[in-house]
Amino acid sequence: MFTLQVNNDITIELIQQHQKEELYQLIDQNREHLRKWLLWVDKRQSAEDMGPIIKLWLYRYAENNGFDAGIRYQGRLVGMIALHEIDWKNRSTSIGYFLSEKEQGKGIITHAVGTLLTYVFGELALNRVEIQTAASNKRSCSIPEKIGFSLEGRKREAQWLYDHYEDILTYSMLTTDWQEKYE
Repeated sequence: MFTLQVNNDITIELIQQHQKEELYQLIDQNREHLRKWLLWVDKRQSAEDMGPIIKLWLYRYAENNGFDAGIRYQGRLVGMIALHEIDWKNRSTSIGYFLSEKEQGKGIITHAVGTLLTYVFGELALNRVEIQTAASNKRSCSIPEKIGFSLEGRKREAQWLYDHYEDILTYSMLTTDWQEKYE
């Protein structure tokens, strides 16, 4: 199955059905942390809730239309990274991610996104990648900023999150931007 080696400590691997308990535990242990930014967290109340969504992720991967993968740090599942639906006509996609609260600040997501970009611009030959994040989620905003994405704009009150609206920032990187910085 699909695996990307980020470095000696970090790997990205497709989530499989036999990992639904491990994934559920990661979400459950970080529920309050993740709930601040992700609306779907409350929908995941048991490992069995993970089965249908993992099936959907595997289908998307089989259809060459993106994937959802686990991020392992020193062998432990610590987060996820997703390559959302691919617009093959326009050669574009978007990336999403989350990380357990206790693993933040180690560069795990920054390195994982960088490796995924090498795959997206190299192997898939896409032209554009977006990352959208809540404007108030400073840690999440710092990822595309560190890597060199361009801030394209702010959608005011674009996401209803439980009891309030969040502004959403859109960042983008083009293959030419990536080539200038990293090749």
